[in-house]
Amino acid sequence: MAVTRLVATTDAEALADVLRRNRRAMAALEPKRPEVYFTEKGQRAIIQDALRRYEEGVSFPRVILGPDDSVVGRVNLNEIVRGPSMKGVLGYYVDEAHQGQGLASAAVDEIVQLAFVRLGLHRIEAGTRLDNHSSQRVLEKNGFVRFGVARDYLRLAGTWHDHVLYERIFGD
Repeated sequence: MAVTRLVATTDAEALADVLRRNRRAMAALEPKRPEVYFTEKGQRAIIQDALRRYEEGVSFPRVILGPDDSVVGRVNLNEIVRGPSMKGVLGYYVDEAHQGQGLASAAVDEIVQLAFVRLGLHRIEAGTRLDNHSSQRVLEKNGFVRFGVARDYLRLAGTWHDHVLYERIFGD
């Protein structure tokens, strides 16, 4: 049974609700966001941009579905590059109320299979903050291998943070 599907503009309200509920918990893991980001209008604009990038072939934006098919998060492949690299960068989040249920792991497994089989990618990269052990477990459970640490990799909550870098190669 699929736990993800392509994001749609009709998901804007549900995603805004998830983001508002998880705003405090996600604050340390995200860049500073303007207030509009947490609104239906803001999420609709983000989804429209994601779908435009999907049509261009540089993004693969999906929502994560809970047991009742409600939207409980996002999983995305971004920065898709064709040509010699054939790679994409993975990102995901799940509503706190649905964490620990295996949804992130299932969503990552699903998008990895889609990336390799449907999109023909050869490599998927991901990164987590050094202290984000739950996300590291999700990646490792899905066959991702740690290949380094990037210093000052992302500015989150106004501060630069080092990140553990992971990769998954087709056939591994």
